[in-house]
Amino acid sequence: MMMRLLQSLFTLGVLAVFRCYSNAEQQDFMLLSGPLTTKLVYGLQTEPLESLNSAVGTSASDDVFDCRAPLPLESRKFFLYLQSKGVNRFKVPLSWSHILPTGDPNQPHEGTVKCYKALVRQLLESGIKPLLVLQRSSVPEPFRSTYGGWENPLVVQMFEQYAGFVFAAFKDQVDTFVTFSHLHELHDEELQNAFQCHTNIYKLYHQKFAGIRLSLGIRAEDITSIYQLGSKNMAYMDFLSVHLQYDCKLKTLTKNLRVLQDISGQLSILLYELTTRDCDEHENHFLPLISIFRVLQNEDLHISGCDITQLFGKLDQEQTSNSLQNDHFDGFHQKSASSFSYQKVWEKFKTQTEVDRDQFLVGSFPAGFQWSVSSESFKVEGGWAEHGKGETIWDRFSHEDHVFDNQTTDLACDSYHKVDYDAYLLRGMLSPNYQLSISWARIFPNGRKDSLVEKGALYYDKMINTLLQSGIEPTVTLHHWDLPQVLQDQGGWNSDSIVEAFKEFADFCFSRYGDRVKTWITFGSPWAVSNFGYGTGEHPPSIKDPIVASYQVTHNILKSHAEAWHVYNDNYRKTQSGKVGIALNSEWAEPKNPSSAQDIAAAERYLNFMLGWFAHPIFVDGDYSVILRDQIRNKNTLCSKEIARLPVFTAAEKQRIQGTADFFGINHYTSRQISEKLNSCDPRPHNVGDFQIHVDPTWPNTSSAQIQSVPWGLRRLLNYISLEYTSVRDVPIYITGNGMPTEYNGDVIDDTSRVDFLKAYINEAMKAVLLDGIDVQRFTVPLMDGFEGPQGYSERFGLHYVNFDDPDRPRTPKMSAYFYSKVIERNGFAEGSKKPNMQIYENKMERSRLLGLPPSEVPSASKVVWEQFSPQTKFERQLYHYGTFPNEFHWGVSSSAYQIEGGWNADGKGPSVWDTFTQKPGNIPNSDNGNVACDSYNKIDEDLYMLKGLKMKNYKFSLSWSRIFPSGYISSLNQKGVDYYNRLIDGLIANNISPMVTLYNWDLPQALQDIKGWDNPEMIKIFNEYCDFCYATFGDRVKFWITFNEPQTIAWLGYGLGQIPPNVKQPGDAPYRVAHNLLKAHANAYHTYDEKYRATQKGLVSISLNAEWVEPQDVNVPREVLAADRALQFQLGWFAHPIFKNGDYPDAMKWQVGNKSELQGLKESRLPSFTDEDKAYIQGTADVFCINTYTTKVIHHATIRLSPASYQNDQDISKEEADGAEDTAVKDQKAVAWGLRRLLNWIKNEYADPEIYITENGVSTSTRITADDTDRIFYLKTYIDEALKANNLDGVHLKGYIASPLMDSFEWLNGYNVGYGLHHVDFKHPSRPRTPKRSAHLYFDIMRNNGFPMPEEEEIIYGHFQDGFVWSTATAAYQIEGAWRADGKGLSIWDKFAHTPLKISKDENGDIACDSYNKINEDVDNLKTLKVNHYRFSISWPRILPDGTNKKINQAGLDYYHRLVDALLAANIKPQVTLYHWDLPQALQDVGGWENDTIVNRFRDYADVIYNSLGDKVQFWITINEPYNVAMIGHGYGSAAPGISFRPGTAPYIVAHNLLKAHAEAWHLYHGKYRAKQGGIVGITINSDWAEPRNPYKQEDVDAAIRVIQFQLGWFAHPVFNGDYSDLMKNIIRERSLAAGLPKSRLPEFTPEEIARIKGTHDYFGFNHYTTVLAYNFDYGDLAHYDADRGAGTVADRTWLDSGSFWLKVTPPGFRKILNFIKEEYGDHPIYITENGVSERGTMNLNDAHRIHYYKHYINQALKAYLLDGVDIRGYAAWTLMDNLEWATGFDDKFGLFYVNRSDPTLPRIPKKSVWHYATIINCNGFINPSQGPHECEVLEPEDGITDTTTPQPTPGADLVLNFLGLEVPGSDAEVALNVLFSLTIIGAVAVAFLLFGLVKTTKKAKRHKEEHINLENKF
Repeated sequence: MMMRLLQSLFTLGVLAVFRCYSNAEQQDFMLLSGPLTTKLVYGLQTEPLESLNSAVGTSASDDVFDCRAPLPLESRKFFLYLQSKGVNRFKVPLSWSHILPTGDPNQPHEGTVKCYKALVRQLLESGIKPLLVLQRSSVPEPFRSTYGGWENPLVVQMFEQYAGFVFAAFKDQVDTFVTFSHLHELHDEELQNAFQCHTNIYKLYHQKFAGIRLSLGIRAEDITSIYQLGSKNMAYMDFLSVHLQYDCKLKTLTKNLRVLQDISGQLSILLYELTTRDCDEHENHFLPLISIFRVLQNEDLHISGCDITQLFGKLDQEQTSNSLQNDHFDGFHQKSASSFSYQKVWEKFKTQTEVDRDQFLVGSFPAGFQWSVSSESFKVEGGWAEHGKGETIWDRFSHEDHVFDNQTTDLACDSYHKVDYDAYLLRGMLSPNYQLSISWARIFPNGRKDSLVEKGALYYDKMINTLLQSGIEPTVTLHHWDLPQVLQDQGGWNSDSIVEAFKEFADFCFSRYGDRVKTWITFGSPWAVSNFGYGTGEHPPSIKDPIVASYQVTHNILKSHAEAWHVYNDNYRKTQSGKVGIALNSEWAEPKNPSSAQDIAAAERYLNFMLGWFAHPIFVDGDYSVILRDQIRNKNTLCSKEIARLPVFTAAEKQRIQGTADFFGINHYTSRQISEKLNSCDPRPHNVGDFQIHVDPTWPNTSSAQIQSVPWGLRRLLNYISLEYTSVRDVPIYITGNGMPTEYNGDVIDDTSRVDFLKAYINEAMKAVLLDGIDVQRFTVPLMDGFEGPQGYSERFGLHYVNFDDPDRPRTPKMSAYFYSKVIERNGFAEGSKKPNMQIYENKMERSRLLGLPPSEVPSASKVVWEQFSPQTKFERQLYHYGTFPNEFHWGVSSSAYQIEGGWNADGKGPSVWDTFTQKPGNIPNSDNGNVACDSYNKIDEDLYMLKGLKMKNYKFSLSWSRIFPSGYISSLNQKGVDYYNRLIDGLIANNISPMVTLYNWDLPQALQDIKGWDNPEMIKIFNEYCDFCYATFGDRVKFWITFNEPQTIAWLGYGLGQIPPNVKQPGDAPYRVAHNLLKAHANAYHTYDEKYRATQKGLVSISLNAEWVEPQDVNVPREVLAADRALQFQLGWFAHPIFKNGDYPDAMKWQVGNKSELQGLKESRLPSFTDEDKAYIQGTADVFCINTYTTKVIHHATIRLSPASYQNDQDISKEEADGAEDTAVKDQKAVAWGLRRLLNWIKNEYADPEIYITENGVSTSTRITADDTDRIFYLKTYIDEALKANNLDGVHLKGYIASPLMDSFEWLNGYNVGYGLHHVDFKHPSRPRTPKRSAHLYFDIMRNNGFPMPEEEEIIYGHFQDGFVWSTATAAYQIEGAWRADGKGLSIWDKFAHTPLKISKDENGDIACDSYNKINEDVDNLKTLKVNHYRFSISWPRILPDGTNKKINQAGLDYYHRLVDALLAANIKPQVTLYHWDLPQALQDVGGWENDTIVNRFRDYADVIYNSLGDKVQFWITINEPYNVAMIGHGYGSAAPGISFRPGTAPYIVAHNLLKAHAEAWHLYHGKYRAKQGGIVGITINSDWAEPRNPYKQEDVDAAIRVIQFQLGWFAHPVFNGDYSDLMKNIIRERSLAAGLPKSRLPEFTPEEIARIKGTHDYFGFNHYTTVLAYNFDYGDLAHYDADRGAGTVADRTWLDSGSFWLKVTPPGFRKILNFIKEEYGDHPIYITENGVSERGTMNLNDAHRIHYYKHYINQALKAYLLDGVDIRGYAAWTLMDNLEWATGFDDKFGLFYVNRSDPTLPRIPKKSVWHYATIINCNGFINPSQGPHECEVLEPEDGITDTTTPQPTPGADLVLNFLGLEVPGSDAEVALNVLFSLTIIGAVAVAFLLFGLVKTTKKAKRHKEEHINLENKF
């Protein structure tokens, strides 16, 4: 008691120090405490306040509370306690890395910021001012690991930006900041840079944020050395923040302070940290403090504050120690607050009238109340067997058809693939918390840790991280009903062993996720498990044992819960500072007869049997309640038999269970009436409990007979829980589940019944809190519809509708979602009246008036853009650019009033020209109109939801002029229209979204059109009046104004073509007059803002112009460049030139229109003229350049007719589609991304480098496309990347990008036939529900990343392959050898195929090919140039065995291969020999070829000949190359030899069957006959693309991707490596065959002997890979075809680089992925990559940059697979050595490293640049880091262009000198000559044809081979 008195006296003394000072500076004397520590946060929940002084303050940086955990509600009491002790300042150290996880101030972690703001608010409300500390000292580890320490200037810059963010975020609440609190912990350069950083911050922000005081934490003894670092820098502190130690022996405090004063220049001193030393010898701790007190009284020392943390601690030390010992909760053994809790609650409420009971309470929950939404894993995740997930009891239950309509959990909501989708919903609702459950079987498939599936664990990592990035705190339930089936097979919850298993699972989850998860629920509604799962059997595991099992299960669940709680408490609580509780479920029990004591007692028993069964052991005394125990015992006695066996806890178990919850979670949905019912011995709970359950018929029903709406029951239940349970331990109550089901059909969006239900239930919870004082801290409702147990999907509980008929599972907010979001926003039901303030960090718009520029030349100087970009190769144009935009970049979305608002005649709105136009039937398709549109006039909350879901920072929308001024004049002001826009703008600002407002977006008031609209000069003044009003009314909040949107469209389409309102068709002159007035009106509006509002509102004003990029047809023809320039000047320059240049139209336009006018006989130009005054007034009237753009066209000059006069004809141009244009739903808006970069560069060059905003950009898709909008994904990725290139590579000052539009809307002349939006709107539904499309999630990611940071998978690594790595290049006999009839060679199927008309491109063939049969030495020389150590080639079967059999061996053929092998070995190059590379002897094909199973022995015989002849020289054998192509391309599609396509459902499978058997026989032959002697290896080479799901968020596409791989790679790999075809392939083909009426599968079956014979026939895995595809599910109907069996289509991502082959896209990361797949699927076998390469087409350029790029990135991915993933890659072969006959494409596709000049009869091989790059990779055996300088392993191209071979090498890019018809001529001349000869040949052929026609009078129609369908995906 004496110590308390002394403490109080000291506090009062210190207070007296500053209260008695007279000067103003000392009036704010700081008594400083803090900071919060994790120890303190933990203690607040368990200890008395008085005992916590020692927990305040810390010297360990990692002990500071970092706001990643929720702020404890008890903190407010603690702050009030400190305030009562005199504390008036509190240290709040901020966590830089937690506030800005990426370091980017535009991407803060919102949850952390909110937490710190809540902490600051609590301090202020407690009368304590916060002192914010930006950083302790060192750079946080997440940043240090990436950027290094303070020595890096980038880190300093990042910290300065962070400081600016903090000042902006807290400036209204905090006035005192410390940049570095412990500067002394830094040394040398880091110390110097940090000190300078503080100075920079002071200079940058001290004036910008007026009123803040800034300091730096310095240790007193370091002040001199700090001063020497930079004495001038001492001036950049408002006070000194000092760490000082008081020595009780030396007593030098005053002296030390004077030294500080002298050095600092008399700055005031804050004793930031005051500690004492050598004071323990004082028996009375108070005496040293007297000395300190006297020093503080010294006015000369200018002390402004003192840290009193340690002083409190010393005074209270003894008392605190005793308190901690006495009050620790582990010793707590109290009983229930009252044995009559139910009676008390009943007495409290029984007299309530219905009016009193149901009266609505208007108010708010306490600050800090937690709003949450929830889901459960088995109800939403799907992915039931993905990535090794184990089966759960619910999986088994649903697969056994126990669920409504045989529905299953297999896909559910597909949340396993839709983490981002679910996070969007949560952001849209502003939900601060998400309660989810973990699927035990997804992490531990068999329930135990030894079965851990890392991919399952990573799924929850991703989910938790995504939530935190969105500012959403996760609450995790460890078990919500979905027990692993393996554990159930061992007894499940009925087995005692389950306790240890659950403990192990919980331990893993706490360890893995506990650093981020701060609220844990062990079990969700465990009563349902016990009762329905093991009692009634209604739920899985369907055990009906209410006597024993039901009670034993509860017993084990309670013990499991307790063990989990203790694991957390003992091992994790101190470091993680979280909470662990349990979520019980209970109805409220109301006595049926209120006057019956028996019914009241029965109701209490009901609650004990349901709620108390679990709650009493946990929250009261560790045991079941006396009521429960006595009832069961008495009932068993009464019935003379056991009808319920309640297990007994040991004393140790009771102690272990009691008190094991930090909160009481309650799931509550309805209430019941209870009456007493005696004398039944049936073993069901209500009979055991002697009660009967009733439902009041007056209670409103829901779609479930089990749930009625009885909201008042919740309040009573909460009162009961508080009295009976939570008052015992004083833990809070969390409502962890509440809601109601609705039907699955009918109106699933307008769920007003759910809104009413939630409104009433939430209000009852509020009453419990505000009126009854119950400590309820959370309310939770289901996020979305899901799988609802036995009811399947027939009952819908969610706030969001999930369409379970759509495989994409789109989520659409219901009315209840918007309602609940509003409740969260208001924290209850109180209406917010405060007008929001705009507080958007670094979103301020800065303006500098544009200077006048000279007029554009003709053509303009900006033609340099064409000169720079038009010559780009396709590779250069397509190459994707990774990078990010500047930090201050503005992202946004757009809309316009008429397109979305509806309410066309609501609340006094006047008609617009579009209203008038669309009311006339037939003007718009389907007579669509904007009467309702998206109904945004009535759906502000819905629109804000979408913007919040996107975390949007800017929203561009337009005002409806006729909604504000119905007649167009201010005299008709419509206040309701103004109110609408005020509500919208306020809603935006409240959600930190900046409005960008367009004043006019085409919807002119009809009354103004009646006076000729924009053709009337009076409109200039009228428009200005409207703008003036808008600036005055909304300008306090709107900082970005756009006067007109696309004035060119208004003038030309509205007044020229008359296609859009006002439909004036005067193309020759009206557009020019209208544009003239629009420019003047814009200038007037600009000057009005500039003169009246800019100084106070500080906004920007601009105009949004529209333009398509135009490309000249031929950039080398001046007239075409002139035409392109003219097209841009007529479209963009029409308005941009007057505004951004000289106030006048461009000369190109004036000249053109003037000349046309004169030619038409007019006296003056149809283009009006500006006066000099006009020009001066218009010039410079835009603060930034705003551009809308969608597409690109190719322009060429044309002389257009003079009549009729027309703006369009004036231009003298013609338009065509651009190269690479992709179709969209609007014919004239093709997607041509590359044009955007060029347009931005043109604007930069033409208008003197202005700041540019792209204010509209988007793509149309068909209305058939709803949520899964792949084309828009491609569009955004390509267009935004082109904008990024312009910004990063070209220096364009691009400031913002606005995706257009936010949602589907009325699309002008297209009505609702197309959709542009990021959100789908269902216009057939009266509520116009909005559903996010996949593109919305992509755009969110782009914004979050601020562009496209380099993905880790694309980064280059440096390192080496293993020693002895096999470097090779590959060829095939038919493609290179030629000599097709030489030396006894027989015919092959490719000889016949190539000599069949129309089979090969340009009727090419392999008769000569590359003539390698005669060029062994040249080919070997080229191999030596490449420095390969192996060469892969194939043997021509018919060259060795002309008829395919071993009856005759052609020795000349064998000799050729001996010569080749010998030459290779002589060059130290080892051969890799392929026995079969597709050139089957035609003689064998004539007897059925690969469809005849005799081929198996023929192939074996052939292999025997080759092994026997060459085996002593060849150690590496490939039996068959790409059997997939043989089977499918040759015998399915028929586009390769032998050209069979008429049995696509059977022939490919038969061929593959025989190929596999033939391979196996060849392998066994070598293994049994030759291996021991020859020592070689044998394998098969399988080819496959990698397949990614087209939509990775969609299970259906994920499955399709798996099928694509299994049907290609697995078709052959599975039998060879695993045995037999895969089950997936067998099952699909069998099911489809039987469904078609066939007696058996079309896929042949192997016998058991054949399976054994084939399995294991490999010494390695040979693999050919080129590309990746995007796969999606595709239903081919009943078609009997391989493709239909596979059930998948494939497409390519438009961001992938093209090649010379349509099927080959450059996608390196897929290479690494498929190599890993091979390892995981088929075992860790040695892999030899036997083909990989890329093609080109067209004019040869020896500088083959695209091939260099391909090899670099693909080989690097292989290196990653080897070094990082442990894939056993032994070799790599590049395809191919030289350009050759690429099968059906002839010589068009060129894959070679060497160019073969086919115009020269000698067929010389000329190295391309890729030769030297590949040789370098080989020579370095990998990749050398270029930053380390040149390396000796680098192979340089010979400077003279001559290689060490005899073949001359031209200079790259130079015209080749070729031998043509015996003459040496330039390549270009040879090409001309060749074309002439070709033409003459054609002419001659035509003449012969006509002659034949005349003779025989018949004709034969060539039958062109039909192109195969979408999934042709091979290199033909």
